[in-house]
Amino acid sequence: MNIHANDGVSQSGIDALTQAGYTVTTTNVAQEQLVAYINENNIAGLLVRSATTARKELIDACPSLKLIGRGGVGMDNIDVDYAREKGLHVINTPAASSSSVAELVFAHLFGAVRFLYDANRNMPLDGETKFKVLKKAYAGGIELRGKTLGVVGFGRIGQATAKIALGLGMDVAAYDPFMEEATIAVDFFNGQSVDIAVKTRSFDEVLSQSDFITLHVPAQDKPTIGAAEFAKMKKGAGLINAARGGVVDEEALVAALDNEHLAFAALDTFVNEPTPAVTLLMHPKISLTPHIGAATKEAQDRIGTELAHQISELLG
Repeated sequence: MNIHANDGVSQSGIDALTQAGYTVTTTNVAQEQLVAYINENNIAGLLVRSATTARKELIDACPSLKLIGRGGVGMDNIDVDYAREKGLHVINTPAASSSSVAELVFAHLFGAVRFLYDANRNMPLDGETKFKVLKKAYAGGIELRGKTLGVVGFGRIGQATAKIALGLGMDVAAYDPFMEEATIAVDFFNGQSVDIAVKTRSFDEVLSQSDFITLHVPAQDKPTIGAAEFAKMKKGAGLINAARGGVVDEEALVAALDNEHLAFAALDTFVNEPTPAVTLLMHPKISLTPHIGAATKEAQDRIGTELAHQISELLG
């Protein structure tokens, strides 16, 4: 049985599938040529990440398909309900990348409160001639300990992010319409663990009480954070979006940065991927990464082996 990973899959995933008797291909096929490739090679399982889409037209045109797998959490690039109506299995790997995304949130956050996103742009240009000027410009950094991190969406990734925040001595203000409380196990290197109960708060409370807000919600029909929500946030707060493009109103974000209501933003996802708006890319108060939340070796290994396990269970 043939499995095609159009956006790639880890070697651990390939090895697990091969050992289970599957033939795995990883050639990146252009979207407009993918239907022909699937049919010519009798592909039973199509694996994608965020680049490839699996819409109704592809599903209808590929009778050999039995399964579509998403290496990651969000499945907004797959017509999930339609595929399942047609009898296809649709799978993803919701737990595999949680730690990696959470660590990226804090990579952005640590960098933002010490202006690294700006210093890394300006030091190569002006570090030799304006060292003291830059030193003065970046003298107003702050510590994370004792601050409040607002976590909007308290699922696996939100809770993994909260673990790091609690370990740093931050308060966690969590919002999730589907839960009232969660117990977060903060694990240490020596095997010890501390359980901390986090009660969720209202959305307005999270907006108004948080020094920084990080978003961990699925793709939405409209932005979760727009002009009205920015107005409720603390003056000088920061926003991190490592969830999905579109959950933040990008025009309203730029306005909130320009009028100095927000101190900074950090974006890993964008509305117009893979061509984000230039106003975001060039903004001096935005820390930027190209949708790499799950792009660690460890996460990709977990994703690959989890996909392989599910495929073996479902397709036999």
